[in-house]
Amino acid sequence: MERKQYVLAVPNFSEGRDLDKVEKIVDEVRSVPGIKLVSVEPEADFNRTVVTMIGEPAPIKEALVKLGKKAVELIDMSKQKGSHPRIGAEDTLPVFPFKNITLEETAALAEEIGKEFYEATKVPVFFAGENARTEERKAFAFIRKGQYEGLRDLLKEAKDDESRADEYNSRKPDYSEDGLLSETAGGTIVSCEANGLTAYNVFLNTEDVSIAKKIAKAVRGPSGGFSTIRAVGIKFPEHEGVVVSMNMFDCMNTPIARVFNLCKQEAERYGVRVTGSELVGPIKLDAILKTFEYYLQLEGFNKEQILETHLMDM
Repeated sequence: MERKQYVLAVPNFSEGRDLDKVEKIVDEVRSVPGIKLVSVEPEADFNRTVVTMIGEPAPIKEALVKLGKKAVELIDMSKQKGSHPRIGAEDTLPVFPFKNITLEETAALAEEIGKEFYEATKVPVFFAGENARTEERKAFAFIRKGQYEGLRDLLKEAKDDESRADEYNSRKPDYSEDGLLSETAGGTIVSCEANGLTAYNVFLNTEDVSIAKKIAKAVRGPSGGFSTIRAVGIKFPEHEGVVVSMNMFDCMNTPIARVFNLCKQEAERYGVRVTGSELVGPIKLDAILKTFEYYLQLEGFNKEQILETHLMDM
């Protein structure tokens, strides 16, 4: 009996305040048979929504293209503002191998998604992760540098400037009609990676956002922390205290418990304490078990010792 293949997709679109628009965009996913819609996470301060879904490759491709088309129809990037880095209305279309599918097969699916999305919308596409055309473009941060406004202007200014040819070629879309961003839709990053990111927030009992920023600097990779983490210190208007908001890209090699402990340790330096933490959206079971194993210092632990895991193969 051939085992079904399953893909995880976690698209991000640049609207988190107008919930009517959010619902209309996500309804495109709900219209596709065979998709398990795991979560919808609109974030007003970031002004973006993260959608998590699981399905077989063909339905996932259909759902992502339909979602992206609706986002492009309803979101105008020339007017969009938010605190989360972004370059487009449908900012990202990332896929990850989930079950019975290889990284190579998932990367091939991402190529199909990028091509079909571009053909359907003519929105410029940038390939990242396993699909990146250059090493530096593997990272979303490189593609997003300058965000929508900065990248839009850079491409316009550099396109016909021979002295900036190398800069232009390193930043231009992989698919586009004119080598520029769309004025209303921006551009879309399409990618495949081995592991999906986990969004994780740690809350502090202070209103001093500078402390959250210092802790974020200590935690994130580029400034000396964990290479698998990107972090910012911000204030969520709806939540008491400030927050260290993180994207964790490898919860297996960097267990959440280790990150939580570092945040507590750093907070103590500034005379504040951690009041709690929050997972935004789903997390893989293996990441939870890794933290369980880490905290209890278990020896020889195997996830098959968790009875419920056996139901997954029944």
